[in-house]
This record gives sequence, structure tokens and C-alpha cells, in this order.
Amino acid sequence: MNSTPPADRYGSTPTASRSRNWGKWVLTGIVVLAGIGIAYLGYTKFSVKDVEGKQVAFDIVDLQTMNIQFTVTREDPSEAAVCIIRTRSKDGSETGRREVYVAPSASQTVEITAPVHASKPPAMGDLYGCSMDVPAYLQAG
Repeated sequence: MNSTPPADRYGSTPTASRSRNWGKWVLTGIVVLAGIGIAYLGYTKFSVKDVEGKQVAFDIVDLQTMNIQFTVTREDPSEAAVCIIRTRSKDGSETGRREVYVAPSASQTVEITAPVHASKPPAMGDLYGCSMDVPAYLQAG
């Protein structure tokens, strides 16, 4: 006796269901990985930072010096920070750079103006970035 039902009456045996289930698992895995990636990017971009600097202004003093004014906001103002400021020439190349020590203070946001000496006449100045990892040579001893 034949144990398989007649194909013309009940249809053929489904063999494609396994491949469809496999495809669903792969698609679900891709969606989960994409979600994790988007969550990570959102966290790193929009999370609260320990320190954040913003450029306020710059002023050309002479052909080799520029004053750069910026603010530094720290989550814990009792900790020191360091910011890197730089000058750039008309062609956009960096012509001067300086690390600025930001001392601990009572205020969460402080405003600093610091000079930067340039190798070519400066055309603009900017704040490159700030960090709570102050190098030992900048720390007050």
C-alpha cells in the first residue's frame, strides 16, 4: 500500500516551506542587526558627553597670531579638561595648533580666549575638539 496521498487530489508535498522559513530567519537577523547598529550610532551621537566645546569667535592679532574664543561645558566642572584650537590659512591648511588646559571651576560652562601662533598668516581659527584626558605635561604640578 502506498502511504503518499495522490498528488492530483491533495497537491504535491510542500518542499519549499523549509527554504521560505530559512529566508525569514535571515531577514529577521538582518533587521535585528540593523536595529542594533542604528541604536549604537544614535547613542554615540546624541548621548551626554563628559565635555563639549564650542567656538565663539576668532580675532587676527597680527600676521602670525590669532586669538580664538570658545566655551567649554563639562558634566563635572571640578575635573580638568583639555581643548585643541588651531589656525588655518586662506588655502585651508593648518598653520598653527595649541592645546589649552581648562582648569577645574565652579561653573559648568567657562569661556576662554587663547592665542595661537601660526607659521603663515592666519585666515581663520577653529576649535578642533575637547577631552577630559588631560596629558600629564599640561596638568598643574
